[in-house]
Amino acid sequence: MADAPIRFDDGAAYERMMGVWSRSAGEVFQDWVAPVPGLRWVDVGCGNGAFTALIAARCAPADLQGVDPSAGQLAYARTRPDRGMAQFSEGHAMALPLAEKSVDAATMALVIFFVPEPAKGVAELARVLAPGGLAAAYA
Repeated sequence: MADAPIRFDDGAAYERMMGVWSRSAGEVFQDWVAPVPGLRWVDVGCGNGAFTALIAARCAPADLQGVDPSAGQLAYARTRPDRGMAQFSEGHAMALPLAEKSVDAATMALVIFFVPEPAKGVAELARVLAPGGLAAAYA
């Protein structure tokens, strides 16, 4: 598989263009999912950390990881004052840099249509989820 081009590499520009919409959709999504507090989370395709910050603010996570292929987006995410405990790492949805069964909640917020092989991305969510975990995506 050839590497797919990164469509968004400027976290600040993405924040100006999509930040308010990303947060608004993310709030509705979190209300719908209604996660319990204290989960270990991964935000796959975290981009500039907008949805990750919502997890930090609204879900009382025990651990919070953001994964994205864009170094530029991750650089912005790491500077967010609202990121809470979130840690960010470079990686791809189809090969997450996480151990099997290491998270309780795995999400893809506004990402699934950018994953070249969506079935592989969903399989990765399943691989990293602990038994009884929550996997969810929205577009």
